[in-house]
Amino acid sequence: MRVVSLVPSLTEAVAVTAPGVLVGATDWCTHPAGLAVTRIGGTKNPDVAAIAALRPDLVVANEEENREPDLAALRAAGLDVMVTEVRGLEQAFAELDRVLRACGVTDRPRWLDEAEAAWAAVAPDTHRKAVVPIWRRPWMVLGSDTFAGDLLARLGVMNVYADHPERYPRVPLDELRARGADLVVLPDEPYRFTADDGPEAFDGLPAALVDGRYLTWYGPSLAGAPAALRAALLRPVHGPS
Repeated sequence: MRVVSLVPSLTEAVAVTAPGVLVGATDWCTHPAGLAVTRIGGTKNPDVAAIAALRPDLVVANEEENREPDLAALRAAGLDVMVTEVRGLEQAFAELDRVLRACGVTDRPRWLDEAEAAWAAVAPDTHRKAVVPIWRRPWMVLGSDTFAGDLLARLGVMNVYADHPERYPRVPLDELRARGADLVVLPDEPYRFTADDGPEAFDGLPAALVDGRYLTWYGPSLAGAPAALRAALLRPVHGPS
């Protein structure tokens, strides 16, 4: 079996579960560390010719992470493309199982059982309203129907834009400040928010700096995500008022 992954989360899941199956991955596929496969460009601009040259049996992709024109080009090159859709935790578990089976994995990996158990044990220990930026210049936030929003809700953090008609709306900063949130959640991807870049924009509102891999990736990181996210949410920093 030869697999190319266009999604960092799926790259990690396949690489740790079926070593040797993965032959290509994007430049953004950073886990597991030391992954030695051919790099085929970015998630939004994969090199179709380079992927075809690897002669994969399967290319795994995601409807949000990858662009349809690129996926169509891969299919036109005669490649089998599996497109996943992940907008909630339960869907993530189901899609991970589907991808791994398609990659020839016959035994359910321990990390997937551990991830399901870790999230099954989660009980909200807080009830806060949060705005969750994912980009600035322009400001963009989590809207409705997102995987990250589902994870936060399970931890007792409700996204104040969860009812927005768009999944990732652009919202002016003044509107974000006036939304009535009592917390701002700042992940380090896709935009790399830090203690010095992000909290200062919210007039002293408590800011939780979270590891984007735990908030937005679906794969082995899901096992440790509840504890890591809860720890970050309970230790907010404060920007200047």
